[in-house]
Amino acid sequence: MNRATRAIILAAGQGERMRPVTETVPKPLVPVLGQRMIDSIIAALHENGIYEIHVVVGYLKEQFAGLPAEYPGLTLVENPDYRTANNISSLYWARAFLGGCIILDGDQLIRDPSILRPEFAQSCYCCRWVDGPTREWLLTVEDGTVTACSTTGGEKGWELHSVSLWSEADGKRLRTLLEQEYEACGNRDIYWDDVALTCHPRDFSLGVRPMEPEALLEIDSLEELMAVDPAYRTEGSK
Repeated sequence: MNRATRAIILAAGQGERMRPVTETVPKPLVPVLGQRMIDSIIAALHENGIYEIHVVVGYLKEQFAGLPAEYPGLTLVENPDYRTANNISSLYWARAFLGGCIILDGDQLIRDPSILRPEFAQSCYCCRWVDGPTREWLLTVEDGTVTACSTTGGEKGWELHSVSLWSEADGKRLRTLLEQEYEACGNRDIYWDDVALTCHPRDFSLGVRPMEPEALLEIDSLEELMAVDPAYRTEGSK
């Protein structure tokens, strides 16, 4: 059995789909129903005994400066490439912490902390089963192991979301391949998940951690934010 002892939260993006709210506030620090999104993630990690947390920052990075004082054990990692590269750059700059870890995006609400329980049998993604259709990435699983990934969606499969757990061995392997893609290949345009799921799928044996639809809420756009928090419907921004 593997165990996650640390977490990496990716929080460097510019959140352009949530403008004008994110013109002055980085997306993970946007309050939703009175709580910043990143606070729901940290609280869920703490509930599962994970206090070593590394937050990757870039856009409006100075606004994250108070987090280490609020949360002992939390450190900030700067991504200097956030303006010119996709989120592969964020994990690249946090690659020293890969292995025995949970990787999450900072722009979501964790409503069921049990999805972050630290014990896991094999490296895996938290997924929802959908009969379809969906535009999200969709995993095909056979005998408990991911055999294919559609980045354009589909139906009847495991819908991938931005929480994954990585064993020590797989984390080291992911780091090596991440460096290969980012440094040797100069690959800046892909998501970090592409490294394992589409670029080097044969190098990993990944599973899924099933979760209920309400366990996690990703907020990607202003429209989704207004649907969740009525305060934004009248104010337009905060």
